[in-house]
Amino acid sequence: MKEKQSSEEPYEVKNSMWNWRGYSIRYQYSGSTGPALVLVHGFGANSDHWRKNIMVLAKSHRVYSIDLIGYGYSDKPNPRDFFDKPFYTFETWASQLNDFCKDVVKDQAFFICNSIGGLVGLQAAVMEPEICRGMILLNISLRMLHIKKQPWYGRPLIRSFQNLLRNTAAGKLFYKMVATSESVRNILCQCYNDTSQVTEELVEKILQPGLETGAADVFLEFICYSGGPLPEELLPQVKCPVLIAWGDKDPWEPIELGRAYGNFDSVEDFIVLPNVGHCPQFIY
Repeated sequence: MKEKQSSEEPYEVKNSMWNWRGYSIRYQYSGSTGPALVLVHGFGANSDHWRKNIMVLAKSHRVYSIDLIGYGYSDKPNPRDFFDKPFYTFETWASQLNDFCKDVVKDQAFFICNSIGGLVGLQAAVMEPEICRGMILLNISLRMLHIKKQPWYGRPLIRSFQNLLRNTAAGKLFYKMVATSESVRNILCQCYNDTSQVTEELVEKILQPGLETGAADVFLEFICYSGGPLPEELLPQVKCPVLIAWGDKDPWEPIELGRAYGNFDSVEDFIVLPNVGHCPQFIY
C-alpha cells in the first residue's frame, strides 16, 4: 500500500501533454485528493506562472495548470491557416478549458484565472455551466483596447494599425524587439510591484516559449483582437459563484475601474490585495 504523503513533504509537479482536436497541449498537475482546481494564465504567460502555487494548493486539492493553445509549450497553429475565421478567441480557449475538464480532470472544477485567463474562465462557464463549480478572478483584464471602448472616430485608425501589424514586416519587427530578455524583464517590472520577484528564472520561463515557431503570429493576432466578449457582458450570464481579487498596484488594470465588477450578482466578494501588481499569484 502506498504511504500517504506527509503534509510537510513537497508535492511533485508533473508535466504532461494532452491531445486536443489534433493539437498538443501542455499541462502540469499535482495532488490526488480534494476538489479539482484548474489554473488559467494570462496573455504571454503559461502554466509555469503558477509554479509557486501548485504545490501549496495540491496539499488539499487536485491541481491542474494548462497552457492555452498558442502559449507556453502548447501547439501554436498559424492563425492564417484558418483564413477569415478567427482562431485565437475566448470561445476557442473556453472550449479548450471545458474539454480539458471533461477529458483530463474528468470532473467539475473550480477555475482560478489571471488577466485574460479570467475572460477564458467566464466564457467557459457561460458555454457549459455544468462544468465550473466556481471561480476566482485575479486582476481580470478590463479589455480597455476593445473596439466597443474606443470612440467611433478612432476605430478606423485602430483597424489600420492592426492591419499594419498583421500584414507587414512591421509586426514581426515589433515582436523581435519585444521577445528579448531585456524587454521581458522591463515588462515584468512594470506589472510586478515588487520587482525583486522578477528573477532570471521568471524571465526565462516567460521568454523561452515565446521564441518557439509560431509564437510571433499568435502574439500579433491577439494584440489585434479587439472584439469578443467583455467581462461586464459575461458576468451577468455566469451561474456559478465568482470571487474577484485585485492587486491594488496594477498599472495595467486599475483597481478603481475593476471595483465595478464587484456589483454583479454573481460576484460574492471583491478582495483588495495590498501592494501587489497585475499577477498576485506570483507573490502570494
